[in-house]
Amino acid sequence: MNNELYLVLENGKTFKGTAAGASGEISGELVFTTSMAGYNEILTDPSYSGQIVVQTFPISGNYGVIPEEFASDKPQLKAYIVKDICDTPSNFREEGRLDDYMKKNGIIGLCNIDTRELTKILRENGTMNAKITTDISDLDSVLSELKSYKEANLVEKVSSGKMQVLKPDNIKYRIVLWDFGAKQALKSQLLERGYELTVVPYNTTAEEITKLNPDGIVISNGPGDPSDNKNAIQEIKKITDSKIPVFGICLGHQLLALARGAKTEKLKYGHRGSNQPTKYISTGRVYITGQNHGYVVVNDSLPQNAVNSFVNVNDGTCEGIDYNDIPAFSVQFYPECCSGPNDSSFLFDKLENMMKGECK
Repeated sequence: MNNELYLVLENGKTFKGTAAGASGEISGELVFTTSMAGYNEILTDPSYSGQIVVQTFPISGNYGVIPEEFASDKPQLKAYIVKDICDTPSNFREEGRLDDYMKKNGIIGLCNIDTRELTKILRENGTMNAKITTDISDLDSVLSELKSYKEANLVEKVSSGKMQVLKPDNIKYRIVLWDFGAKQALKSQLLERGYELTVVPYNTTAEEITKLNPDGIVISNGPGDPSDNKNAIQEIKKITDSKIPVFGICLGHQLLALARGAKTEKLKYGHRGSNQPTKYISTGRVYITGQNHGYVVVNDSLPQNAVNSFVNVNDGTCEGIDYNDIPAFSVQFYPECCSGPNDSSFLFDKLENMMKGECK
């Protein structure tokens, strides 16, 4: 069996490496993550749907497969690229090797390429489409395919298909989790705080949600271009008019902003990793956050009665918004990142205070 695989980039650059995980060919949007740990979460994060993920840290699999760290119940990315996958994991919680997990779950992997060079190309040229293939004899055909490649309906693919109620031991508040690709860590964080969760699909209407009479609403993370979700944006606008407290996270942050009249744009290469510095404007304190997004809310497009609450230290982009005319706020990062950090988990306290009526 030929163990060679090629990575072909949309700009014509090719890399030759070694196959890992499942066999086959795949195309997707090529992105990189700077996380040094957390590959269990990365492989299963719904926000990576449709993407080929490059790990800048040179090794994965060293602590094995740990299902309790999964962000969802199955892999979500298209393919996984890393310099080296460890064959001898060591961790008291591990339940198998990463390569075996990838084979079992159909994740195509590529190893033994210069991931530093690949990351530099993405930083300099921006995110682009790519294909992992065994054959580059007709490179023009591959490049033509990549030029026209586009993923669609990503949120539909990762959102829950039906309403689900999750109950904690002692119920303090009842929350609707609007699922655009919600991670398991978000559900766990809310349950641990004593919130009964009614998880509803992405295409749930505002009327259906208000009939549930929740104390608060959390709009979850998810994949893709936020502006593609036109129907959901209109329903979120109706929800904000209801004055129910709302907390938007990642894609939820972008959708809430679009519903209130702001604009979004695509970043050159996105923010992906568990080491993204974000400054809380009101205090000047910097938090290290987990992030996974390719789009941002445009700073100077915020509507009246909305203020930027967090800013990305690296590039100055919007990382959070407070709305002064409605009980709503949002952040671009994950306040509940499974592999850490947990610096910004205090934001769930802000949601609770809002539900108590102690702040707008």
